[in-house]
Amino acid sequence: MSYDPSPSYPHRPPPPPQQRPPYPSHAPAPSPHGARPRRPAEPFPSPFAAPASRQAPRRAALGHHSDLRVLRSAYRWQRRTATLTALGYFTLFLLLSAYAPGLMSGSLVGGVPTGLMFALAQLPVTWLAIALYEHTARRRVDPLADRIRKEAELDARRRAAR
Repeated sequence: MSYDPSPSYPHRPPPPPQQRPPYPSHAPAPSPHGARPRRPAEPFPSPFAAPASRQAPRRAALGHHSDLRVLRSAYRWQRRTATLTALGYFTLFLLLSAYAPGLMSGSLVGGVPTGLMFALAQLPVTWLAIALYEHTARRRVDPLADRIRKEAELDARRRAAR
């Protein structure tokens, strides 16, 4: 079996097994309440586990990988930014319509009411939110997703080669 020498998968030999005595060297002190004292839990070796000398070095499982947490947070940031851009402008438009009717009924250019201009500006703001979403996807989310996808493919090929 060969190992990939690339920096993304450095080979580390498994640690040497630790020798433990079969029984504790001292008895725990009795409990003042008469109950048996708690012993620390010791892991039992699995009868199906391969000996430590034949096991391949383990990597963190992909489902618990820190890259997935980073990807989720980048995607969450992307969604929040785009959503707050579009919904924030729309909420501003609604609040101005409800609480500042004098401003919204005033004229700007050529007798066009300010409220109509704010309403017509909703479409470019939505386009801006979409452009912002695509920009953050290309800049932050897609490179992380591509790297995780490549690592998953490499892991699958390694498992198939075993």
